[in-house]
Amino acid sequence: MSHTSRSRIPIRCALLVTPLAIGAVACAGSPSDPLADKPYDAAEQVVFNGDPHGRQADPDQPLEVTAKGGGSRITDVTATDATGRYLRGELTADGKRWRSTAPLAAGAHYTLRVSTENADGRPGRRTISYDTAPADTLLRVRFGPDSGTYGVGQPVTAELSAPVKNRKDQATVERALRVSSRPAVEGAWHWVDDRSLHYRPRAYWPARATITVRSHLDGIKVAGGLYGGPTKPLTLRTGARIEAVTDAAAHRMTVRRDGRTLRTIPVTTGKPGFDTRNGVKVVLAKESFVRMRGTSIGIAEGSSESYDLPVHWATRVTWSGEYVHAAPWSAGSHGAANVSHGCTGMSTANARWFFDTVRPGDLVTVTGSGGTTMTPFDNGFGDWNLSWDKWRQGSALTTGPRDGGDPADAARLRPAI
Repeated sequence: MSHTSRSRIPIRCALLVTPLAIGAVACAGSPSDPLADKPYDAAEQVVFNGDPHGRQADPDQPLEVTAKGGGSRITDVTATDATGRYLRGELTADGKRWRSTAPLAAGAHYTLRVSTENADGRPGRRTISYDTAPADTLLRVRFGPDSGTYGVGQPVTAELSAPVKNRKDQATVERALRVSSRPAVEGAWHWVDDRSLHYRPRAYWPARATITVRSHLDGIKVAGGLYGGPTKPLTLRTGARIEAVTDAAAHRMTVRRDGRTLRTIPVTTGKPGFDTRNGVKVVLAKESFVRMRGTSIGIAEGSSESYDLPVHWATRVTWSGEYVHAAPWSAGSHGAANVSHGCTGMSTANARWFFDTVRPGDLVTVTGSGGTTMTPFDNGFGDWNLSWDKWRQGSALTTGPRDGGDPADAARLRPAI
């Protein structure tokens, strides 16, 4: 038994040792595998068009990397900015040159990782850092309104620090302004003029939604020496869906919350010559007391239409002075006749209830008046009086994506090689 056991031990060792010896001989006798080698420093084989002395480069000029030497070629280039976003580029078929094909950001730091191979197929690597000069002029954006909770009719606004007149440049700005909501809705920007935009959904915002507004314009070239600057993001929320609908012909206002009628109120609206505007308006502000004078709407002091009244519980719906407010002096006409100078008047108790019920952004609609329709932009938020088709015509992206999108979709993508 002991003899047999001892004789088996060398046999096991031989079985273990033999394959190792064979493997060692095979490796020693085979040629080197270039793919297994550590990449060599390709600094001598790659020429970069940036400034080697560290000075800031012109963001209007593309990045370019060229392979020098007859047998070397570029196999891959990855260019990213300081936030890790990719810069799109194109490599020639012969691997001799890579060039960025998307706009560079001003005041940005880029890192290029260049992979090469030599005539023998050995891989090389070079990493290059690149800084662009800051912009001559920064285009800043201020979103509105202030953060808070609003009614479902509140548009988002964007005010620009400089005019952007060219439609192509407006499209660059618009792509970088992103609005999202939970629940999600379809929406679009509309250029009011060359310095301001409004954003609204196709229909009203959902009740109790969260709306986030961001700009990805920072560093993006807009026009000439004008580049986007940093912008503070904005978060809004909506409350319940509050709608006040006034039938001026019937002298009644119906107030609903989430589709349920809360109260029907006898009112008086504008008399002939001072007719209340028809259409959809949005609550702009609430003032518990305001002094109203006829001179503020062009009525001569001392004329038969002149007035100077202390007014309580005033809810503003236009900048020109149209309110929903308490009008105890015309109590006999509430629910019966239109006798105001354009405002919607009601009892003091009803005006206070309305004042306490609504918030900025809630909807106030007038029908049946002899007045004109509320204008979209010059007297408050009449945005909802434009059809969706008309609204979309105010976008610079009428043939492209609707609500902006990340600028990476156009300017900061992985190199196409």
